[in-house]
Amino acid sequence: MFSKSKINEPGNPAVSSTPDKAKPSSGSPVPSQSDFKSSAPKAKPPASQLSPDLHITGNLKTSGDIQIEGTVDGDIRAHLLTVGEGATVNGECMADDVVVNGRIVGTVRGLKVRLTSTARVEGDIIHKTIAIESGAHFEGSVQRQDDPLNTGSGSPITTQKTAAPNTPKS
Repeated sequence: MFSKSKINEPGNPAVSSTPDKAKPSSGSPVPSQSDFKSSAPKAKPPASQLSPDLHITGNLKTSGDIQIEGTVDGDIRAHLLTVGEGATVNGECMADDVVVNGRIVGTVRGLKVRLTSTARVEGDIIHKTIAIESGAHFEGSVQRQDDPLNTGSGSPITTQKTAAPNTPKS
């Protein structure tokens, strides 16, 4: 009535635990989806990398990490921004953490900003905490703010909306 081959087939709902399920064909145990949901947190994706031969004209925006090794003409927004030693960024850089090994021409905004000894920055730095290593070149101003990522310091559109006269209702 019952065939051994059907009982021991992987994925057969009639059998809850079989020797074949414990030993997958690849030789290493494969955790089930329920194991991932209950015990392991979601893995952080690796940083996006822009290679040295890449030249981008335009803005970059990500909620993750990005490492620039080429040239970017535009603004960059990220969680962690690393500007490589041979990299050049012409634009505003905004991230929770900014590590500058290369060259930035523009404003840098970050909760934590670090200029290494090979850094070259021409522009203002707005930060919560900053570290500048010996040998770094910097031209501009440095300003500490509790929330350096908040750029909304009262735009004209907001001012016009709040200053608009109220019209009486009939």
